[in-house]
Amino acid sequence: MATAALLLSGGESSRFGGQPKALVPVGGVPAVRRMAEICIERGLEPVVVVVGPHRTPIAHELRGLGVLVVDSENWREGRTASVRSGIEAIPPGRDILFWPVDHPFVTVATLEALDRARESDALAVWFIPTFEGQGGHPVLWRFSVRSDVLDLRSDAPLRSLLPEFGVQVVRVPVDDPGVVRKIETPEDYRRAADEWQSRSTEL
Repeated sequence: MATAALLLSGGESSRFGGQPKALVPVGGVPAVRRMAEICIERGLEPVVVVVGPHRTPIAHELRGLGVLVVDSENWREGRTASVRSGIEAIPPGRDILFWPVDHPFVTVATLEALDRARESDALAVWFIPTFEGQGGHPVLWRFSVRSDVLDLRSDAPLRSLLPEFGVQVVRVPVDDPGVVRKIETPEDYRRAADEWQSRSTEL
């Protein structure tokens, strides 16, 4: 079954000084471009990038990649409103890798681990990577989750759906601190970048 990618970059990055977090450098390229390239290389289709107030610079960095840039007109209403905008641009019946740009240091190995978990558990619908017991992003959704997310209020967090799915939520341990390193401030970014670089050197 085909899998789509939903990259979320719909906020105003107020805690990041108003500069789009999607454009922080990771491995020498803007974060959102690195993420899109990884998804394309893994055969995800379509690759949808949801944008808000920073549409112009983000779209510029994605030029030539063949991704679908979707405007979230209701981004002020909450993160889930932007997620819904992206899902509506994805053909029904596709599983979705949901990857917010505030987790830019995730490794390809984590995406591979999520794929393996999906292949080995036909009943699960929501796969969450964990590092040292803490859940993070990106998450992988079966196509059946789509309607539940679309029905959420704009200000309701996605995690509010987890109790509904119960044992169909699978946590996937990975050796990747990037899944839990949420970039909200410049200090967060510097710490995560230093850690990522250090681990890359060790490997």
